[in-house]
Amino acid sequence: MNFEVTRQQMRRLAFTTREEKIAFFKNVTAIDLAKFDAKFENWAHRNQLPPPERGWRNWLMMAGRGFGKTRAGAEWIEGLARSRPGVRIALVGATIDEARRVMVEGVSGVLAVAARNRNRVEWEPSLGRLTWRNGSEAQIFSGDNPDGLRGPEHDFAWADELAKWRQPDEAWVNLQFGLRRGSRPRVLVTTTPRPIQLLTRIRDDRLTVTTTGRTDENINLDERFVEAMIATYGGTRTGRQEIEGELIEAIEGALWTSESIEKARATAPICERIVVGVDPPAGVGEGVDACGIMVCGRRGDSLFVLEDCSVQGLSPEGWANRVAVAAARWGAARVVAEANNGGAMVKSVLLAADNGLRVNLVHARERKAIRAEPVALKFERGAAFLCGRFPELEAQMAGLIAGGGYEGPGRSPDRADAMVWAMTDLIETRSGVPRVRRL
Repeated sequence: MNFEVTRQQMRRLAFTTREEKIAFFKNVTAIDLAKFDAKFENWAHRNQLPPPERGWRNWLMMAGRGFGKTRAGAEWIEGLARSRPGVRIALVGATIDEARRVMVEGVSGVLAVAARNRNRVEWEPSLGRLTWRNGSEAQIFSGDNPDGLRGPEHDFAWADELAKWRQPDEAWVNLQFGLRRGSRPRVLVTTTPRPIQLLTRIRDDRLTVTTTGRTDENINLDERFVEAMIATYGGTRTGRQEIEGELIEAIEGALWTSESIEKARATAPICERIVVGVDPPAGVGEGVDACGIMVCGRRGDSLFVLEDCSVQGLSPEGWANRVAVAAARWGAARVVAEANNGGAMVKSVLLAADNGLRVNLVHARERKAIRAEPVALKFERGAAFLCGRFPELEAQMAGLIAGGGYEGPGRSPDRADAMVWAMTDLIETRSGVPRVRRL
């Protein structure tokens, strides 16, 4: 029975008399009612169900928090796995922990959905793998680790909270290359919208069907919670994004807009002074922020972003070696590194990588966006430029809000922060002063 027919019958039953309802339910067994209640399609919003259009490859579900994106994704995946023997499925979360905790083990995850449908699914947490009795398998992956998606082939994929992935572009490309198994590979993207370029590209792809939804459309949410959220955030940019599920591409109050970024394109000149900015991560391994490593230079009164050498998931020794290599390759006069996460350790690992480095530790006393304002002003005045295209950096720049705050991809603007440290050093250092680098 399709969605519209079921809805029509339910509406008709709702408007019958009490006697007619009693007569109807006398002919329905308890098992029939249990099956009806367990069937997601009978209660779902239209936009929680697969698009009726033909030929789509990407199903993009952009909706407010609490709309039911996770339940919709888990139902779609579980239905495909149990009905098609031997399929291979990728479950990609923002991190491995979120993929396991939300997509698989959560209250609306695949295991819960399979249990409601009385389907037996074997879950092997150590392997990150789900196996159905018909041989279908689903493997969890992370948007933090694009290389993990390089190689495996899949029939279907579910990409959850894509706007939070730390390396969205590379992970998405690898996922797309792996969707080559079976006669009609498809992917569902469930996300609360954030203004990242990849999300816009997916939405505008001719093979994408987009569905949307608001938080208050979920009848299972507590009405008092919904009322409180609307009363607090209704009419605001946060409300439009987090409650209404609207993709707002131009962030109100952003220090950099897409137009200002495009105007800043330039060819790399021969610079008088080059600095490497470093924003070290607070930890090691998957799930922590990237180590922002940005090479910037100055010629006259103009500043230039020359290279993005940022890395993810390396040990302190690993990212310190990358800093040393970048500094040597560009002949950098100095490395400027934030010391809030690690203090003296940051300097010691950098000097261990190259004891000839001139390292200047800086301490963050203001919010990232406030520190970035003087640098943004240089861009606005046509005195700072991007020598090439830097998608991850540019997305972070566009997420920094005047007066403080960050609404870009990931939890931290690591690349943008490293750029700000490097350019701030170039702004504050007078040109023409002779300097010697110890060999």
